[in-house]
Amino acid sequence: MTGLQDKIAFVTGGANGIGRAIVAALCKADADVIFCDIDEVAGKKLSDELDEYKCSFVKLDISDAGLLGNTVNSILDKKGNIDIIVNNVGVGGFGSILETSVNKFDKILNINLRPVFITAKLLATHRSENPQLSSYGRIINMASTRYLMSEPDTEAYAASKGGIVSLTHALAISLSKYNITVNCISPGWIDTGHYGELRPVDHVQHPSGRVGVPDDIAQTCLFLCQPENNFINGQNIVVDGGMTKKMIYEE
Repeated sequence: MTGLQDKIAFVTGGANGIGRAIVAALCKADADVIFCDIDEVAGKKLSDELDEYKCSFVKLDISDAGLLGNTVNSILDKKGNIDIIVNNVGVGGFGSILETSVNKFDKILNINLRPVFITAKLLATHRSENPQLSSYGRIINMASTRYLMSEPDTEAYAASKGGIVSLTHALAISLSKYNITVNCISPGWIDTGHYGELRPVDHVQHPSGRVGVPDDIAQTCLFLCQPENNFINGQNIVVDGGMTKKMIYEE
């Protein structure tokens, strides 16, 4: 897809996996992409690979609210606007509830959930001060099918992803005055590097016949970013090969 020429995009957690695919897809759609990640080696490598496009990398520990705010404000000062925000960053932090401290729980929410609020607030503030910019805007938040279903020992992750789904529709209403649509994507099983090691049973359990790949999510992002697709708003789009619609009984 094209149609994103000169659109300024900010992607969090963009150096690896799903984020990497999103950054590449936005670059190839002619957007001006700035992405951040704590993994400096992978971030610089991706930026170098995409040097024929408008692409720049910022090393950032997104759990630091001050640093995140400074990064977003720096982009706004330099570029004058941000058209697209993809809040992709996320960590699992799985572990027994008996061993999960309150500090660890808070840390996971500060990485997975809190940045969604911070980036949206900063963009809304900028748009309120510059109403001439409010003709187009997209915020896409990365949730998970775990907002709806769980395995044991995933409390913090599930809470963060459920919070993203709820925060998404709240932001969609609040930011509508700035012509910013806010949606989230809930990936199912997306393999980010071991596809050749998957078993046939891993694929065939999906109604679509395969485990997902990062580009499945990146293409959904591109679709939501298209200027003509502004009637999709406040939604959680599940991209899981149909798994959450499949009834499973143990024999």
